[in-house]
Amino acid sequence: MNKGNFGPLTGVDILDISTMIAAPYGATLLADLGANVTKIELPNKGDTLRTVGPWKDGESLRWPGLARNKKSITLDIRSEEGKEIFKKLIARTDILIENFRPGTLEKWGLGYELLKKENPQLIMVRISGYGQTGPYSSKAGFGTPGTAFSGHTYLQGYPDRPPVSPSYSLLDYITGVYTAFAAVSALYHRDTTEGEPEGQMVEMGLYESLFRMLEFLIAEYDQTGKVRGRSPGLAGHSSPAGTYETKDSKFVVLVCSTDPTFDRLAEAMERTDMLKDDRYYTNVERLKNDDEVQEIVSSWIKQFTLKELQHKLDAFGVPVSPILSIEDIFEDDHYKARGNIVEVEHPRLGTIKVPGVVPKFSGTPGSIRHRAPELGEHNDEIFEKQLGLSKEELASLKEKGVI
Repeated sequence: MNKGNFGPLTGVDILDISTMIAAPYGATLLADLGANVTKIELPNKGDTLRTVGPWKDGESLRWPGLARNKKSITLDIRSEEGKEIFKKLIARTDILIENFRPGTLEKWGLGYELLKKENPQLIMVRISGYGQTGPYSSKAGFGTPGTAFSGHTYLQGYPDRPPVSPSYSLLDYITGVYTAFAAVSALYHRDTTEGEPEGQMVEMGLYESLFRMLEFLIAEYDQTGKVRGRSPGLAGHSSPAGTYETKDSKFVVLVCSTDPTFDRLAEAMERTDMLKDDRYYTNVERLKNDDEVQEIVSSWIKQFTLKELQHKLDAFGVPVSPILSIEDIFEDDHYKARGNIVEVEHPRLGTIKVPGVVPKFSGTPGSIRHRAPELGEHNDEIFEKQLGLSKEELASLKEKGVI
């Protein structure tokens, strides 16, 4: 772990009171880039993410990558004493990130308008299943149901089988990126606008992050009335595009999203005749004759081993990639050269490998400064040293279950 580098967000103070994946992941992205992120967890319970698999020896293997670079304190912000301590923390915070069901913080007397009285410059980023407004705002929301609600799941799978949900928390991670994007955008506005700096609230529903990425689906239905159904790959966009099997029974993904790309593929296949054929010479025409195009490309790829195919298509500038397993990724030279997998400390497992920091900054690189925290590991540092609470006060608060 690198403790010497400080990223572009050094000096930004963030309180993370969210749980599970989406909003906490956004906070971690900000922490990777130097922000000082303090995670508030319930005493004796902690974030439910601590109990989510996969596991080894009873240890969550997800926690180290999703909670790195954060400090952990325990505080029951529902209690009266907890609220007062929370407000003291808010007074010294730039950004608050939360993902409770809409109305929860307000019910506890900790809504944005009240917190803003403690700190007019406070930025609050709120993530919920369906957003803070609308008829569904009070519904419970999680990533997989949100993916279905977004319209994404309807497109996934084969036409003759039920729709397929992503095999991991895709929506949560995408929303986490939006969470970080929202936070730094609001921070930039606050700190560059003339006059007295003033914070604001930013909010979105989980489903909205994926829905925003389906602009083709929206415009297509609006203009043509077409309801696009399930397909196992790119459909109606490019031809050829899809998954293909090599001579040595490996699988690759190849996409010709532009006509110049297909021109290079035709040259690689020694089928430049296709470039003069009315059925194939443009993407529009190839889509009309996609079955024939797919058969030509599939048969050609089947003649080569993965290594031979990759070498040939790379030489012609045709975008193709093997479908890598995690075992393949661990052995891949490019992943190693990019530092995409790094090793961090773990209090019981010794070390554990996690994703590296992205994006990469030339002047102010982010870093993994410390491992994911134990529950309440930083109570003394923050409550005693930063807020000035005495050891006697801390002991009393702990006895009452406030911390």
